[in-house]
Amino acid sequence: MNKKYIRPFRALIFNIIYAGLLITCPVYSQETDSEYKIKTVIIDAGHGGKDPGSLGKQTTEKEIVLAIALKTGKYIEENIPGVKVIYTRKTDTFVELHKRAAIANTNKADLFISIHANGNENDLVTGTESLVLGLHRANENFEVAKKENSVILLEEDYNVKYEGFDPNSPESYIIFSLMQNLYFEQSINFAGLVQEQFRDRIQRKDRGVKQQGLLVLARTSMPGILVETGFITNPEEEKYLMSEQGQDYIASAIYRAFKSYKNLIETKTSFAIASRLEDAPSDTDLMADKPGVRADSQLLDAEKVQPPPVPPVEYKIQITVSSRPIKSDSPLFKGLTGISEYQIDNKYKYAVGNSRTFQDALAFSKQVKEKFPDAFIIAVKENKIIPLDQALKESQPFNPKN
Repeated sequence: MNKKYIRPFRALIFNIIYAGLLITCPVYSQETDSEYKIKTVIIDAGHGGKDPGSLGKQTTEKEIVLAIALKTGKYIEENIPGVKVIYTRKTDTFVELHKRAAIANTNKADLFISIHANGNENDLVTGTESLVLGLHRANENFEVAKKENSVILLEEDYNVKYEGFDPNSPESYIIFSLMQNLYFEQSINFAGLVQEQFRDRIQRKDRGVKQQGLLVLARTSMPGILVETGFITNPEEEKYLMSEQGQDYIASAIYRAFKSYKNLIETKTSFAIASRLEDAPSDTDLMADKPGVRADSQLLDAEKVQPPPVPPVEYKIQITVSSRPIKSDSPLFKGLTGISEYQIDNKYKYAVGNSRTFQDALAFSKQVKEKFPDAFIIAVKENKIIPLDQALKESQPFNPKN
């Protein structure tokens, strides 16, 4: 990622997180007299216009998903009174990813459903899956995320619009681990309901619910999923997705999942409101928060024992792994100094650098990669390597005041 885009990218992530805490999510709803209701849903037909999406033998992804999206919205409009359906596109037009998210955010939607069809070089692969925002765990998932996000490359000035996000850079996806918890539970619940309908009601192969770094979901301030309705690269599945009956079945499955999700969320919210009232602090609790005031016969003041400081997280650049120890002055390190060694099982991992923020490590990694192209960032705490997503949450590197 180009250095000049790092700071704007940090600001983008903070704004998304901050907005997400304030808008639409039932967990943070300010409604108490009237229960939270799902009133607006966004139906997003993926791709369109100059972006065909995945290609089948007879059709394209953009055509199939538009038909399914329109059918899904129609089922909701006709059968669930009080819910407003908004489409990101209703014709074969190209809509930029940030505009799709803006449509959802501007209308303060309660749920975002992005409908897609999958593709694979192996034409034997079949099945449906639902994706939620997160840090992908496997290379296969990364390839899918790259495919879905690479549409931004068709947009003018995409580096400016997306603050330096590079759909082909694994490092650009690290930030999704910070955002995935905002609406994770709601998104997972809805995705699970969709897959259940696909599997049990219309007998489609269930490939499960997966986490991926999807830009269109990252920029929306509400729960949301991306539905892969099947593989148009598989001849039989393409035939099913092209058929009127197949599209009706897929759309009705998504509709039924939405109906179940709406009932689930609105029922849970009524319990959540009662729980918040039960958990309200007592007078004693409020007094205990004030220095120098006695509560339960104990003096709660500045002398209260403070928790020990949290050990800092450090970011380093891993450069190599060996089955045997390597001396720090070995020519294998190509002149780099300050080498750290970490033994895990029977392997020795070697890293360089000592950055306190992910951004500093990202900048330093560019220099290291000139000598070690396969180098990557790791996180270390108390001299042990820890997962990057855990480190990012603990160190909160995207504070806009930095």
